[in-house]
Amino acid sequence: MPEKVLAALKTAASTTELRELDLPTMPSDAALMKVEVAGVCGTDVSQYKLPLRAGPLIMGHENVGYLARVGTEFARRQAMKEGDLMFLEHYLPCGHCEWDRIGEYRHCAATEWFYDPKAIRYGYTSTDIPPSLWGGFSHYLYLPINAVLHTVPAGLTPEEAGLATPMSNGIQWALIDGGVGFGSSVLIQGPGQQGLCCVMASKHAGAGTVIITGTAKDARRLQVAKALGADVAIDIDADDPLARIQDVTNGRGVDVVIDCTVGAGPAPTILGIEAAKRRGATMVVQAEGHQTFPDFPIGRLTRKGITLKSARGHSYRSVEMALQLLASKRFPLELITTHRFGLNQVDYAIKSVGGQGAPGAIHVSVMPWNGTR
Repeated sequence: MPEKVLAALKTAASTTELRELDLPTMPSDAALMKVEVAGVCGTDVSQYKLPLRAGPLIMGHENVGYLARVGTEFARRQAMKEGDLMFLEHYLPCGHCEWDRIGEYRHCAATEWFYDPKAIRYGYTSTDIPPSLWGGFSHYLYLPINAVLHTVPAGLTPEEAGLATPMSNGIQWALIDGGVGFGSSVLIQGPGQQGLCCVMASKHAGAGTVIITGTAKDARRLQVAKALGADVAIDIDADDPLARIQDVTNGRGVDVVIDCTVGAGPAPTILGIEAAKRRGATMVVQAEGHQTFPDFPIGRLTRKGITLKSARGHSYRSVEMALQLLASKRFPLELITTHRFGLNQVDYAIKSVGGQGAPGAIHVSVMPWNGTR
């Protein structure tokens, strides 16, 4: 194994450079992952545009790879060995708080990188924090003993397993938080990676009617949503979405609303409230941190008895469910895994997901060993 690691570092806003970093010394309670696939998330698009909060960093938080070096203590406590194909969660939890004990690492204070500059989360952590290998746009990743790993099921390729993050979000938001089940009617807003995975999760759970909305520029994605099982796809630029939803549900409204839009302002929330059934619906909302809503219709929401939840990450349980759903091959995953790039194309890969690079990109995979030495 070489003593240097090649990685794509974000060195400034919307700027990436290939650099060599030192291969870290491996203590007995750590491991090294050879990265096969690092997925590009919609969050990467927005984060890439922001200035650095600290030193340069290696982005990439949807990581799948083979364990290349495994310390003896790591192997004993994690029950893993060299050569195992694993999916790595981007959370690095403390391991002893109330949230970690129930597999809800997303709520652990040790993973709150947004508020705590010392918190470590894969894809968001500066290389100034040793041993620097905290992102998947690299040949190798460093795994301390508290890394959260999942075994990739047999028959699932690394690229397919790279969908585990958006699929686990889809399962978390639709099934666990939203309560979608047999016969449910569901409105999913936004046909990006998360929205499409919400479609698959909902159909797998037996939802009776799945409606997805998008804009004119989402025409191809709406077609993919139909191929993945959506019953109705609505272009909100061409049709009155509320009228269509009421028509499809015979005036009843939907049981569950999942808002996967980003940067769309308050319109999806207002539509969701109006599209919800008369009493007792659930809304799961993913909103940008800086988004404001000065005239939030709280009265309308409470009169309809709507339960409002936030779509923030996923649990250990939802990742396990996601890997099993992906391994079932029930859905045509090739419709989502649209593009593959090498480590020297990270900038273009991120911009492709944001609609400014390769056309038709949905889920993009960075394969660090393709096209690089």
